[in-house]
Amino acid sequence: MAYQPIENYGVIGDLRTAALIGKNGSLDWLCLPHFDSPSVFAALLDDAKGGCFQIEPTCDNVTYRQLYWPDTNVLVTRFLSPEGVAELVDFMPVGGEQRLVRRVHCVRGELPFRAVCQPAFNYARDEHTLELTPEGAVFRTPDSGLALTTRLPLEQGGSGVSTEFTIGEGETVSFVLVPLSGETPAACPSEGEMERLFDETVTYWRRWLSRCTYGGRWRETVYRSALALKLLTFAPTGALVAAATASLPETLGGERNWDYRYTWIRDAAFSLYGLLRIGFTEEAAAFMSWLEHTCLAHSEDGSLDIMYRIGNSEPLHEETLSHLAGYKGSTPVRIGNDASRQLQLDIYGELLDAVYLYNKYGAPISFELWRHVRRTLNWVCDNWRRPDESIWEPRGGPQQTVYSKLMCWVALDRGVRLADKRSFPSDRERWLRVRDEIYEEIMERGWNEERGAFVQSYDSDALDAATLLMPLVFFLSPTDPRMLSTLAAIRQPPHKGGLVSDSLVFRYNLEQSADGLMGDEGTFNMCTFWLVEALTRAGRTDPKKLDEARLIFERMLGYANHLGLYAEETGPSGEALGNFPQAFTHLSLISAAYNLDKALGQRG
Repeated sequence: MAYQPIENYGVIGDLRTAALIGKNGSLDWLCLPHFDSPSVFAALLDDAKGGCFQIEPTCDNVTYRQLYWPDTNVLVTRFLSPEGVAELVDFMPVGGEQRLVRRVHCVRGELPFRAVCQPAFNYARDEHTLELTPEGAVFRTPDSGLALTTRLPLEQGGSGVSTEFTIGEGETVSFVLVPLSGETPAACPSEGEMERLFDETVTYWRRWLSRCTYGGRWRETVYRSALALKLLTFAPTGALVAAATASLPETLGGERNWDYRYTWIRDAAFSLYGLLRIGFTEEAAAFMSWLEHTCLAHSEDGSLDIMYRIGNSEPLHEETLSHLAGYKGSTPVRIGNDASRQLQLDIYGELLDAVYLYNKYGAPISFELWRHVRRTLNWVCDNWRRPDESIWEPRGGPQQTVYSKLMCWVALDRGVRLADKRSFPSDRERWLRVRDEIYEEIMERGWNEERGAFVQSYDSDALDAATLLMPLVFFLSPTDPRMLSTLAAIRQPPHKGGLVSDSLVFRYNLEQSADGLMGDEGTFNMCTFWLVEALTRAGRTDPKKLDEARLIFERMLGYANHLGLYAEETGPSGEALGNFPQAFTHLSLISAAYNLDKALGQRG
């Protein structure tokens, strides 16, 4: 099986894990039982050894289409041919027993199919036994297992199973994957039970989405991004993973391959803002609870890790899977993430901004949470001058990064505001003094007079797309001369020293910002949405900038895949690069859509 382009995939999930299914009907990525568990299917990372579950017509001249059942995360893959039309419906019921359901239904004519299920447990490191049963097949390893139930006869082929079948108009064939929790696998559900599971899953997603308060110009786009963010939420804790996948490359054949199946404080905090903006306060409350009880409550001095596992506290040691070929030969394949040991001071600003916004738009925070926040703010006062790796997590060593200083300012600014708003006991005078020190230092050392722009780190001349957030966090007016000058510098093409190529934004210039890694990378999708927001805010007094913001936003929507999903980056030919789907991209889309629509409405 040849590798599918990353943008050819749709995603389904049950708020505990997620599966990626290609346009060709192949399930090529699934970790069980959770997002960060070892994989059962990983053809994404090795099309020969990774394992997959493919259901595809065996006739010629088949056209493939893919869509979501309206307002849900139920995925429909359509197979169209002169002989007939069939649909593969994939979904994972939310709550209750964990299972993945695949149903093939013939809409017109008659089509022959072949289904092949070849799991490869623990990132294809563990061998398994196979037992054919009257209900289907059971795959077992010493540590895990998987049952495939179906009413079709299965044939063993090596360590996998297959079946061939032909269905005519109105006929349906079903397959169910269930993680083994005991010795005896569950019986194959009846077609009536399958219909009930489908109806309940559709109802769940539609009921959840009905709480969305966004009614602007890009409602369908915002709805899909909201559904994607919810899909990346781990229901037992309320934590949100950065992406569903691991080690998809930022450039083909390169080494920029990372594991994103964990909860970054930064990503989760920004996601909370995005969800709050469109009415999802329950998700914000769940995240606040996770933050308080999992992160802040266990910090003795107020410091935090930058990322956390979703279900346990095991260390995030980075490991290379040398036996896997990597997506289209992109090695190394990594699981775990050594960036968890970095110092990234920006997370404190994103965290405090989220707490402040939740207190404002969600519910008043508790005194116990405030006590943890107060300790964290004092830690920021003691440590903000330290060099760090910041938002982009380079492997070349810490620097005095401007974005981290900016977010330390945000942390103290929001802390002061929150204390005043709620009359909480605080170290207000100290926080104000340090906040102002940070502001003046950024304006002095973070500004490069020759470039006419804020730069990536003190005393450098390298631009950084993260400085686009300055007006978004109310550090500067969007029409401040320095901000407008920075905006103009960033909007130049890379060959003229800028970061924008055909409206798409690079996070920084690799030739000017050595990050300790080899190879190139694509443009960062969230940075493009940041540019939209920065132009939107500047456009309140300059109609041309508002028009440009809308044009860039509409162009950016054209880089979504056929389902409205985004990976982390966009490559030079418009291809998706990096882990997929990425939460940060979708939350920045929501924020940009919300603010752009509001600004256009005010203009009339």
